[in-house]
Amino acid sequence: MCDLLRCHLVILLTIPFLMLPVVRDLGAQDYPNRAVRITTSEPGGGSDAAARLIAQGISVPLGQQVIVDNRPGTIAIDAVARAAADGYTMLLYGSVIWVEPLLRARPLWDPLRDFSPITTVTRSPNIAVVHPSLPVKTIKDFIALAKSKPGQLNYSSALIGSTQHLAGELFKTMAGVNIVHVPYKGGVAALNDVLAGRIELMFPTITPAVPMLKSGRLRALAVTSAQPTPLAPNVPTVAASGLPGYESVSLLGVLVPAGTSAAIINRLNQEIVQVLRRPATRDRFFDMGLETVDSTPEQFASTMKSEIAKWTKVIKNANIHIQ
Repeated sequence: MCDLLRCHLVILLTIPFLMLPVVRDLGAQDYPNRAVRITTSEPGGGSDAAARLIAQGISVPLGQQVIVDNRPGTIAIDAVARAAADGYTMLLYGSVIWVEPLLRARPLWDPLRDFSPITTVTRSPNIAVVHPSLPVKTIKDFIALAKSKPGQLNYSSALIGSTQHLAGELFKTMAGVNIVHVPYKGGVAALNDVLAGRIELMFPTITPAVPMLKSGRLRALAVTSAQPTPLAPNVPTVAASGLPGYESVSLLGVLVPAGTSAAIINRLNQEIVQVLRRPATRDRFFDMGLETVDSTPEQFASTMKSEIAKWTKVIKNANIHIQ
């Protein structure tokens, strides 16, 4: 009798654990059963436009409304880091997700601990530009000039820790040159001083620089992507112009709170990637100065890790920090 009771007790205690995978799978199969939210930055920027394109594209296959939730500054990132890991809150944001924690003594989030990647969305390189009066036409020329005048040449950027700033610091480190960083409150002011000849070098995003390049008010030296980009035809890369291995690009990606089930992550990846691969989507992004680039969740995770490793070295070497 004791053995029979013991067997019944073991079975009763085991049933809940056997049911856990079933319950988990049923939850994933039922997803989504209400509106899904894509949290991103302020209206009007590239992140906002990307979020709206994706929201519109995935709402039909998901069978639910997809809402774009705009939040100022980095509030969006912190909000999603604290959200429920149920697949109903996504984050669409740029490289600041993994760069900003490297700049702060007390980071508000950990990009690898607090988030699970879904897919990369777009890539946008910067472009090294100089005033036409500067006697250089290539990156090699600029490096030679900078080495002949240590500490006498300047480069400008928008804000401490911006992509423009980090592209310049990576260039300084890899080229072994001493050029002075001059930060501005915005990219327009930083570019205006290059146009006026008061600053020798800048790494702006390509789109705002194109009109000045076409008019001859600026000279392009190289793009910061690893490969040439159709956004700036016939402009070589920094890597191919004397600094092998150089790469600095801005990425947009979609993430969810850590702990979201693999089934939901894979479903979201599938739907978003299908939208990104549509020619109409690629054309819309290209018009905004962005190259569409999708990935698997694993590939995005690997990219984040390599980006963190690279920028950690650059930021420590340059002693860059923000309050």
